Parts: sequence; structure tokens; C-alpha cells
Amino acid sequence: MSTYKGHCHCGNVEWSAKLEKDQQGHILCHCDTCKYLSGSTSTLNQIIPKSALSITKGESGLSKYTYYGESGKPVYCYFCPTCTSHVYHHQTVMGDDTIILRTGLLDEGINGTLKPAAEIFGKARLDWEKEVAQTFETLPPS
Repeated sequence: MSTYKGHCHCGNVEWSAKLEKDQQGHILCHCDTCKYLSGSTSTLNQIIPKSALSITKGESGLSKYTYYGESGKPVYCYFCPTCTSHVYHHQTVMGDDTIILRTGLLDEGINGTLKPAAEIFGKARLDWEKEVAQTFETLPPS
């Protein structure tokens, strides 16, 4: 297990995340919701226990946006209200103790140390994007 640090663009929110060896890579999500929320072709994420994330600065100031996922259940997005950087999402379908960390905002995500480990919602990947990791049409089989 290693500890990774991250912060939002404006620096008002900072955090650390403890990632197990098999979590030390990005899961790229190509779903349309991630495209809308990020303004990009995909997001960089990792599924971790909620207890593995420690917000060390600005937690009380986080804003929350709610939408409904493919499951029909709510997804809560926690982000800095000043610069709108998304720290993590809580997909309620995954249970109370699991979150989706935005690994692209970790120092190792920004500097390129973390590499792609898998791609999800490959069915929505834009046709000009190259595959960079094992790709699943929607989600990996459980």
C-alpha cells in the first residue's frame, strides 16, 4: 500500500489516498456522463474504500452534485466550489463504503507516474481514441 497526495486546481482542497498495489493505476471511463462532467474524452479514476481517502484541507467546503447513474441510483459528485475540480464520486449502487477517486488529480496522475490499468464504457470511446488498456464495453464482469 502506498499513499498518494492530490489537490484541486486552486489549492483550496487537498487530500491523500492509500492505494493498494492493484489500485495504483487509472481506470479510464469513457461514459457520456464523464465526458460532460470533465469536458474531456474520459476521466481517470480508481475504485477505493471510502476509508482510504483522507481530505486534509477544505473538506467542509466541498460542494456536492447529484445525478442518477445507469443503475437508476444516485451518484454524488464531490468537488471544489471554487475551481470545480472533482475529488471523488460516490455511486450509491456500489455501497456506502466505496468511492470513485479521481486519480488524474493525484500528483502521480498529473506527472504521469500512474498508468492506465483498464478502460470502461469502451462502447462510448470516441472512434479516434486509441485503446491504452484492457477495455470493457461497459463494466468488467463481477
